[in-house]
Amino acid sequence: MLTVELLKNALFLGLLLVQIPATAILLTRLLPGAFRRPPLQPKAARPEFLGAVSVIVPTLNEAERIIPCLDGLSRQSYEVREITVVDSNSQDGTPDLVKAVQQTDPRFRLLNDPPLPEGWIGRPWALQNGFLASSEKSKWILGIDADTQPIPGLVASLLETALAEEYDLITLSPRFILKYPGELWLQPALLMTLLYRFGAAGERGNSPQRIMANGQCFFCRRSVLASVGGYIHARHSFCDDVTLARYIAAQGAKVGFLDGARVLRVRMYEGATETWREWGRSLDLKDATPPAQVWGDWLLLLTVQGLPIPLLILLLVEVSGGNFTRVALAALGINFLLVLIRFGLNWAIAPSYDFTPAKTPWLFWLSPFADPLAVLRIFLSSTQQPKQWRGRSYGG
Repeated sequence: MLTVELLKNALFLGLLLVQIPATAILLTRLLPGAFRRPPLQPKAARPEFLGAVSVIVPTLNEAERIIPCLDGLSRQSYEVREITVVDSNSQDGTPDLVKAVQQTDPRFRLLNDPPLPEGWIGRPWALQNGFLASSEKSKWILGIDADTQPIPGLVASLLETALAEEYDLITLSPRFILKYPGELWLQPALLMTLLYRFGAAGERGNSPQRIMANGQCFFCRRSVLASVGGYIHARHSFCDDVTLARYIAAQGAKVGFLDGARVLRVRMYEGATETWREWGRSLDLKDATPPAQVWGDWLLLLTVQGLPIPLLILLLVEVSGGNFTRVALAALGINFLLVLIRFGLNWAIAPSYDFTPAKTPWLFWLSPFADPLAVLRIFLSSTQQPKQWRGRSYGG
């Protein structure tokens, strides 16, 4: 019996030796969020913005969700010179929807990209072709995904922010639209893995290696994008947004990942299964990150996000059974703190979600219980290379 107690205490002590420094690292990443830049607000265009921006929308079989995106882009003002939809041979009627919008807004044009060359992923290839076809009179390039819903004043807000704060590249964290029970429970846990690794949107001073980015809204100075060859550096990446943003930052450009919840909404995936398969596939960011950093971050996630709730339950059972050793109580305390932080962050990220279509929005508040699955998904993604992505097959 004594041997069992010694083993338990050794286990609890080992947990403390790992979790205490990991918690300190986590707090250094989270605390700057209290001083982060406020969310972007919709802005009205100014005369000097006239024709400053070319928008590129890559598409492949997006008919079911592209209409809100096209509508949102058509409601942007005269700062948008052109909106080029680069289609990759869609078979679901996507081009017809774009052509219909062209009848009322001549800024739209449809471009079919050439066959995908070896060494390229479909999304950066479409964006590259859109960039090469864009007007050289536009000083800014905005890449927008088909699943986004731009709010009027989005592009003017990006322009005003970039010019006032001297950004060369801005990407935005959107407001996520959640609908089905499974995604209400799982998606926030997956999003939290990004927050634990890179801090909140709007933080200042991250090194190039730790910059976060979101290609759903990728706003870049044209001269900067041209200087790095467009999207060539990210041609092989399944997280091309982060790969390119970090490369641009390493060249000395000012890059910002800002809170865009008030100017951009997105409906990414339909249900938990698609969220697990599609979004979880790229969240490891291994194409933009050295292996040591990928696995170091994953171990941090395991320690401070994946294990605390199971450990807290285990430790409560242990302590209720009469094991009041100092080591067990200390382990109980650190895991209680981590769980408290996690539920507090759920409250903090709630404004980043739109629950309007959801019938069971309360499931969002139970998302911390999905954390072990989210950390497992990052592990699985880190050990596998995607074979399919958005309707295309890669690697044979």
